[in-house]
Amino acid sequence: MKKEISIIERPERFTEQYLAACGNMSWYDFVTAMPSLVFVVTGWKSNGKENACLQSWSTFAGSGADNFICIMGKVDKGGHMYQSLKETKVCVLNFPSNDIYDRCIKTIGNNQFETDEITASGLTAEKASKVNAPRIKECFLNIECEFLWEHELFEGSQEVAVALKAVNICMDSERYDQSKLGRYGKSGFLFQIDQPTNPETGETTPFGPGILEQGNPIPWITK
Repeated sequence: MKKEISIIERPERFTEQYLAACGNMSWYDFVTAMPSLVFVVTGWKSNGKENACLQSWSTFAGSGADNFICIMGKVDKGGHMYQSLKETKVCVLNFPSNDIYDRCIKTIGNNQFETDEITASGLTAEKASKVNAPRIKECFLNIECEFLWEHELFEGSQEVAVALKAVNICMDSERYDQSKLGRYGKSGFLFQIDQPTNPETGETTPFGPGILEQGNPIPWITK
């Protein structure tokens, strides 16, 4: 049976957990627990040091044969990534597999302004091909991007949506064929899933990064 769930009325137990750990996220993030691709945004800080920001909450889509667009749905205006994008107008989106995810998480703690954030996290920085930004060698997919625009999520928000246009892709050739390593399954794309929460009790279910397993094809019969 479907039930209405208020964005304001929350279980007391969850409210305490939520405010302590996730004050900038919505209650609905946890009610819906929608998956979103995990990637690391890399660029140069103004002091020439590597910037690396673990990111999710984004969408990717083509718009015509020559345009592939990424819209990052939530970028903090006070962070190094936003500042780097404003200054350089370019970045690289680096997609990790599960075997290096622990090192990608370390970029969160290695985010001091004077730190080479890729190197400090045990990853390898290499030069991008088409933009002036570092990319992560260990990631199986790198999308080099140019900045298009930004827009506040709502009036007075500290966070913005940012649109990027892909200008080059570098991909591990072992990922071309799904019968080899491929892009999906345990060695492919990772998905951020905010901890699924029971909206009545506030109980959360710990859930690590998600993976995508192949389902049974369904014919596109539209009538």
